[in-house]
Amino acid sequence: MESVVRWNRFGRIKEMNFSLRKRRAATAAKNAGVDGMLVTHLPDVRYLCGFTGSNGALVLAGGRAVLFTDGRYTAQAKAEAVGTRVVIAKKPAVMAACEWMAAAGVRRCGFDAANTTVAGLETMRKAVAAGASGANAKARRGMFVALGPVVARMREVKDAEEIVKMRAAARVGCELFEGMLTYLEAGLTEAEVAATLEYAARLAGAEGMSFDTIVASGLRSALPHGRATGAKLPKRGFVTLDFGVILDGYSSDMTRTVHMGKAMPGERDVYDSVLEAQEAAVAAVAPGVTAGEVDEAARSVLRRVKLDKYFSHSTGHGVGLEIHEGPRLAAKQKQVLEQGMVITIEPGVYMPGRFGLRIEDMVLVTAKGGEVLTPSVKAWIEL
Repeated sequence: MESVVRWNRFGRIKEMNFSLRKRRAATAAKNAGVDGMLVTHLPDVRYLCGFTGSNGALVLAGGRAVLFTDGRYTAQAKAEAVGTRVVIAKKPAVMAACEWMAAAGVRRCGFDAANTTVAGLETMRKAVAAGASGANAKARRGMFVALGPVVARMREVKDAEEIVKMRAAARVGCELFEGMLTYLEAGLTEAEVAATLEYAARLAGAEGMSFDTIVASGLRSALPHGRATGAKLPKRGFVTLDFGVILDGYSSDMTRTVHMGKAMPGERDVYDSVLEAQEAAVAAVAPGVTAGEVDEAARSVLRRVKLDKYFSHSTGHGVGLEIHEGPRLAAKQKQVLEQGMVITIEPGVYMPGRFGLRIEDMVLVTAKGGEVLTPSVKAWIEL
């Protein structure tokens, strides 16, 4: 059994088994009619073998796993790539991987079309055709078979160790928000708020932020993805904070909206409606429920109070090694939720020229329903 013990600020992390993941990926490739698979999307590479470098191509073929990378990662790759042969290539890793497959006799190689560019595919074809001619070169160029997101689908359902990591990342996010409640005041710029939050995240052990921190205040709160600017927090109005941290490779994601000063008529009502919609969607989460049904649980609440036209995005998405993974929780989505998925629930209302707000939690799909991993206060807050 291939495993590795990792450590972080929370102490010893349970052993991770990469062998099972690679076997599952190889089986999926075989079932798709290919005898090899080339994995180049770095989160997928990390998931399958543990390698965290910025350059790598993983080949699964003939019961073997071979990681190709460059000289910068000689020591790191050998330490991280558990149960995987490491080749330090003197040419681009993808080209070296393709040449190895051609020499190893791979006839049909699957690749993830969602993460491979047209130029990338042409590079792969040229690499396997090098040194061949005529019909042989043509056959080699045609060996690549576009597959669906095989590894990305595997990553949607988290194992026990991944859930431990995601709980830890979510917990840091909650601590950051609670700390920000003592800091926020009118006159601070959005950029200052974001910088303070991100500095605190680093001090808390985060490797980085999951995405550019969103701080949207006053009229700018009506922007669903209002990146932090030099605008000052108002004496009266909403402030939306949407942020996440990366801890041991895994992302967190949460949004809270607070109100500076006394609310104007109607603002509290809109907030309460968004909160009701968010909690209705959380309550709808369970194995066997479709992503579209969870979306509808949130959207129907806003439709009842005639706010649905101001809800301009999907209700949520999966989270893990990437901030946006499957499943996508949107209208009419038929994908069924499975135990072990970690998703976001994030309805919002955005009224241009007035205000906007969003409330978001990370939710683990369990046998009993949805477990909120970001339990920070969601009740109305006036500062």
